[in-house]
Amino acid sequence: MSGCIFCRIIEKEIPGDIVYEDEKVVAFNDIKPVAPVHILLVTRKHIPDLTMIDEEDAAVIGHIHQVAVQLAKKFEIDNRGFRIINNCKEEGGQEIKHLHFHLLGGRQMRGFG
Repeated sequence: MSGCIFCRIIEKEIPGDIVYEDEKVVAFNDIKPVAPVHILLVTRKHIPDLTMIDEEDAAVIGHIHQVAVQLAKKFEIDNRGFRIINNCKEEGGQEIKHLHFHLLGGRQMRGFG
């Protein structure tokens, strides 16, 4: 989608600190990290938010979680613990209208029991 910052990073039109990519997902370091490890896992296909997933796209959600675990191991937060977050739509805190998940770790997470 024209103008989407994540699409532009995926297409390498603008720089991103990419730490993983395959045919379905691109992962890169967040430019405003809130934890020592803060990686965004983004679908290659432009999907505006989680509510726009259809049956054809559903498998990408599981794949994103598999990649998150691989990255947790790579960045050595798998044994200590980590958080995976998806913000959906405005009231859910979504800022970029492109489906993505945050992998956070490297410090004690608080809240959300």
